[in-house]
Amino acid sequence: MKLYGEGEIAKSVKSAQWMRARSALTKRMLKNRWLYFMLLPGLIYFLLFKYLPMWGVMIAFQNYSPFEGFWGSEWVGFAHFKAFFADPSFGLIFRNTVILAVYNLLFFFPLPIVIALMLNELRAEMYKRFVQTMIYIPHFISWVVVVGIAYILFTPEGGIINNILMQLGIGKVDFLLSNEWFRTMVIGEVMWKETGWGTILFLAALAGVDPQLYEAARMDGASRWQQLLHVTLPAIKSTVVILLILRLGNFMDSGFEQIFLMLNPMNREVGEVFDTFVYTSGLQQGQFSYATASNLFKSVIGIVLVVGSNYLAKKAGEEGIY
Repeated sequence: MKLYGEGEIAKSVKSAQWMRARSALTKRMLKNRWLYFMLLPGLIYFLLFKYLPMWGVMIAFQNYSPFEGFWGSEWVGFAHFKAFFADPSFGLIFRNTVILAVYNLLFFFPLPIVIALMLNELRAEMYKRFVQTMIYIPHFISWVVVVGIAYILFTPEGGIINNILMQLGIGKVDFLLSNEWFRTMVIGEVMWKETGWGTILFLAALAGVDPQLYEAARMDGASRWQQLLHVTLPAIKSTVVILLILRLGNFMDSGFEQIFLMLNPMNREVGEVFDTFVYTSGLQQGQFSYATASNLFKSVIGIVLVVGSNYLAKKAGEEGIY
């Protein structure tokens, strides 16, 4: 009779557990095969356009030449990063990017939450749907059209806003060429275009709040404001935290198309950001490795912010994103 040692028994038990888990996973996948099939387009999209292009970051460590390719180009290590950090424009670009990112976080991120809470308080269902539709529409307008609308409204030569200012006796204000107004206009456009679309997730979270909680609060004499503070906000807190963490991952993304269309020689001092710098140095000047290094630096900051904010969320008792 063969005797098994403790190690062999433990291995046998682990193997049996692994086989059972694999069998259960296979059964679940077969049962939900159509759901997995519906996931395929999204998975293929992320594979082709998000993960495969990541191989391109290697050119940040090369003197990349399109004629020699990835494997034939000379490796230079961190030379492009050192050159980027020593570039006189680095401080300006970094400051402009961070300022716009902070403005977005302070003024734009809370706005969809506020609008969602306001919509949730509406009792006239038809009016609520009408308002939702009207604030969703700007999301589907391209940035080219949005910036075009801004030019029509704010141009000093016949713009509607400047005409009103002239009638009020204030005089013309050159919003489009002004350093002082550039960031305000950029954030204002983002708020107008994306606030409605940003309310969708928060409205979905609000729809999942148990109505019995509101009934219990009313029985205890809670006002509408107290119900908002002690029932509604705690119920969507986890959603807000998760979206905030994800937002920090794109903290350094200022939005290339909008900024590029708004830039001109008069406001470039406050408007030049990483996204436009990468376009200028990479595509216009052909410095592919240098542009990739600067963009990779921006991505590293995003990763650090996501990991750090997720750690703090976990410490505060929230779920986080992983």
